[in-house]
Amino acid sequence: MPWLNEAWASLQKRFDENRLPHALLVNGERGVGKRLFADALASLLICDQPEKGGGILARPCGRCKQCELVAAGTHPDIRVYTPEKSRMIKIDQIRALSSFAVASPQVGHRKIAIVDRADQLNINSANALLKTLEEPSADVVLILLQESGRPVLPTIRSRCQSMLIPTPGEDDAARWLTSRVMELEEDSRPAAAECVKALAMAANAPRLALEYLNSDFLAQRDQALECFRHFMKGQMTVGEAAKPFKTLGLDAALWLFERWAADLARLGAGGHALDSDAADMLGYLARNNPPWRAHQLLDQIHEARSAAVYNVNPELEAGRLLIAWQGLMPVKRRVPA
Repeated sequence: MPWLNEAWASLQKRFDENRLPHALLVNGERGVGKRLFADALASLLICDQPEKGGGILARPCGRCKQCELVAAGTHPDIRVYTPEKSRMIKIDQIRALSSFAVASPQVGHRKIAIVDRADQLNINSANALLKTLEEPSADVVLILLQESGRPVLPTIRSRCQSMLIPTPGEDDAARWLTSRVMELEEDSRPAAAECVKALAMAANAPRLALEYLNSDFLAQRDQALECFRHFMKGQMTVGEAAKPFKTLGLDAALWLFERWAADLARLGAGGHALDSDAADMLGYLARNNPPWRAHQLLDQIHEARSAAVYNVNPELEAGRLLIAWQGLMPVKRRVPA
């Protein structure tokens, strides 16, 4: 993933100069490789004899006891904390992280804790994490992952060094995705047109595009768009139109609505839609509404994302947003007799 090299080289320089932060906040769009970057950094930091590559980039040796444990997925000094069923990282998980942070390393010379994702800490778990960030142990490194556009408490951000993982350009993203697709069995490889579509839908985030290709997302999204069109034209009830969004799952449905609302804003400002399949419908709405309506929609989508913490009904939430979208359709005027 060549787009990770600059961030990796920056960290390597800090490591060589003994300026590695005790807490690193890694930010980037979904699907650009943040977790892979964090896992690679954890492997490097835990290795007893890291090696330099052809340039300045270091890598784990792959031979020491630490590397063997990492390869087996059983290293006791690397812990990962991810959202649970509630879609949030709970306070009990952060309490476990705090206990891990103050304990002595079991087999290595330092401990690494990965919080994936820091933007899904609830208020209690965020405050608990803050205590660990304020009084860090010398032998622990915290790596916090944040999806772009998702907020992290300013008090947490201020106690971390931030690093941005860029979204690759179209050529780099396409090359990486093509190389992964070519590793598949020939009869299971998606067509080139599907790869192009997946990459466009993922806004050049290649790992997300690969996830789409390995699932039913593209077909489900096409069905959702078709129902969206029919509903907007008054040809389908809100209950029928919400069903494919429920199939997508709440997170994916909200992401899709968010992409369309962002495209609506772009079109309203004279730009182009990233989702070319929805461009005609969104262009029609942009021509018939003031620009602030797109931002109003985005606010409603963000409210729905916040409500998702409380396990709201995905179908009802999709229906509520569909009605908000339908409110953008111009009212037909009756022609006087």
